[in-house]
Order: sequence, then structure tokens, then C-alpha cells
Amino acid sequence: MRFGVIVFPGSNCDHDTYHVVKEVLECSVNFIWHKETNLKYYDCIVVPGGFSYGDYLRAGAIAKFSPIMKSVVNFAKEGGLVFGICNGFQVLVESGLLPGSLITNNKVKFLSKEVTLKVNSSSSIFTRKLVPGDLLKMPIAHKQGNYQIDADGLKKLMDNEQIAFTYHQIDGLSPNGSIANIAGVFNKNKNVLGMMPHPERAADKILRSQDGLRIFKSILSTV
Repeated sequence: MRFGVIVFPGSNCDHDTYHVVKEVLECSVNFIWHKETNLKYYDCIVVPGGFSYGDYLRAGAIAKFSPIMKSVVNFAKEGGLVFGICNGFQVLVESGLLPGSLITNNKVKFLSKEVTLKVNSSSSIFTRKLVPGDLLKMPIAHKQGNYQIDADGLKKLMDNEQIAFTYHQIDGLSPNGSIANIAGVFNKNKNVLGMMPHPERAADKILRSQDGLRIFKSILSTV
């Protein structure tokens, strides 16, 4: 399995992801500068977290115009695996690879905290090593993580089993106001995943949780 981690101006979780793939999973991985366009070498492209282009306009709104993103869209349409984390999720939504939108958190504050996720689907490459109902702990770090979609779009997500993860909160409310507590979604073909929480920050034994590693190991199970 050959991973590529895209680097935009403002990315700050690219090295975290690279570390997990290279040192923890012991897999092939390269950084891909956003001005590159050749993705033929890779099996899985990771669009990492951070603040691409400073989150000016909207988070991910400028990054979608980087040369690399046209290649990422084509890569996904041809069946390649694309994994967007936090800002990467925002970039994938802005690029049209995932449905819905990500707006400012309901309390208009940047959130940095550990959350518990519930696995909603195991019918994807990204979650095949997980069981629906499993609970995973990992951090969030975002201000525009409030996932929204219209009623028809939400029904399609549910009917097609495209909701990957939801926030599992004691009070039943998502930390950021996301509709239906959604924390991550697939595209219709389930070869693209976007999620706001950071599995790469919960994927090493020196951290408080290794739950995020289970997502990366699911990807590897395709080999």
C-alpha cells in the first residue's frame, strides 16, 4: 500500500499522518506538494488537517483550486482511496468529492478536545476492521466542523449507508452542532472518506488512544 500525504501552505498535520504511516504502520509514504499533479504511484491519498491557505474565505475554499486537487478528483473517480482529515474533509467537501457543507461551530468557538465517536458503518475499505456501534476516542481541533446537509441529502446518506461516524455524547448533542451528530461521511462509492476528528493523533502507543489506528489498519486490509 503506497500512501501520499498532500501538503498545502498552512497544513500542520501532514507530519503527524506521515509518522503514523511510515513509523507505526511501516508503509510506503511520500509528501506531495500541492502544485504536483501526478498521483499514479499511489494507492491512498491523504488530505491532512491544518489551515490550508489560512482558512481565508472558507476552510478549504482556496485549496480546492490547487493543481493537485484536479488530480485528486480524477484519482477518486477512478476508484483510488482518498482520506480527508479535518481541514482535509473541508477541502474534499469544497471540491465536490463529498456531499454537504462544513460551517462554523454552533458556539462560534475553536474546539480542541477529546471526543468519542460511534462507528456507523463497516461497509467500506476505511471501516472494514470496525464494527457498527464500536466507540472510538480521538481528538478534534476545528472551528468549522459543523456538518450540515439538507433533508434530502441526509436521507440519501442514511439510505446509502454513507455516514461513517457520529459523535457519541452523553447529552446526545454533537460538540459542534453537526446535523444528526455526523462526524464523518463517505462518498456514494465509499472510496472517499472525510472526517473532522483526528485519527492520526490517536494512532501511537505514546498517545492516550490508539483507536484511530484501527481506521488506518482497515485501509491496509485491502492489500
